[in-house]
Amino acid sequence: MSHLVQPRLVNGPFDDPALYVDFRFGRRALLFDLGDVSALSPREILRVGQVFVSHMHMDHFAGFDRLLRLFLYQDRTLRLVGPPGLCAAVAGKLSAYTWNLLGPDSAGFAIVAEEWTPQGFVGAARFAARAAFAREAAAPPPLAPGLLAEDAEFVVEGAALDHGVPSLAFALQERRRVNVHKPRLDALGLPVGAWLTEAKRALRGGAAPDTPVALPDGHAVTLGRLVEAGVLVHGPGQRVVYATDLAGHARNRDRLVALARGADRLYIEAPFLEADAALAAARRHLTAAEAGAVARAAGVATAVPFHFSSRYAGREEALRAEFARHWQTAASPGR
Repeated sequence: MSHLVQPRLVNGPFDDPALYVDFRFGRRALLFDLGDVSALSPREILRVGQVFVSHMHMDHFAGFDRLLRLFLYQDRTLRLVGPPGLCAAVAGKLSAYTWNLLGPDSAGFAIVAEEWTPQGFVGAARFAARAAFAREAAAPPPLAPGLLAEDAEFVVEGAALDHGVPSLAFALQERRRVNVHKPRLDALGLPVGAWLTEAKRALRGGAAPDTPVALPDGHAVTLGRLVEAGVLVHGPGQRVVYATDLAGHARNRDRLVALARGADRLYIEAPFLEADAALAAARRHLTAAEAGAVARAAGVATAVPFHFSSRYAGREEALRAEFARHWQTAASPGR
């Protein structure tokens, strides 16, 4: 089965962290972290509707300006979710520019920033182009504790980790994976088309088997019939976890293992070698050995180490090898 969710690191392992998550056929994408995103094309960036920021250190937030530049004349709302302090950080970014040419006739672009803790959302603000990005109060989303986003196709869960400041880790859970079996579709004499996208969305959302699905000719077929005939093949959705910038102590490890348990794919920082464990602890980062141990304890299917310290330039394989030894399986070389 092909995956609806298509994640990839934006940059190389020594560069700024950012994970781009594309949705096949959906004309939408998410970003986890907002470091340098210049490697993304304007079209890719304009697919993004939500950005999840781990914390506001420069290498995780400097890409904000590129998004702002591309979205400025769009009639879109861009949602940013991050730890406490995000609203002030967005306000500070926006206040660096002069907006005297914006007004009521400007494009309807707006940014909504929402601050999250494990107890739930604790603040939100809206910044609209038509109001020259003046900060306005906004209502946090009414989500259960532990959730940062909820959609018909996925949810995003979070954990707050210690990096000297709160640093959020994220888990995207696809609700259900659904694919179309083309030969069985043809056997029923049914055409391809947008109606299949709606049928897949209904199945992912847990719709009842007797839910009618409208066909292009005006007739309808039930969702159950499509499943029974093998036209729609479904299975458990992907779980993709992103974690970076966390100290290697037990509390962080326990929280991250719980979030990543059984994940299909874990993107996890591995900045330092174990020989430099004292330096890693002082910088509140993981070693490659600690990152591999987390991946092993969580039982993930695939683990991708990234966010390598520049002190190991030319020694990338040493970090990957140490990570793989502690994971006790071959580390993925992919991005």
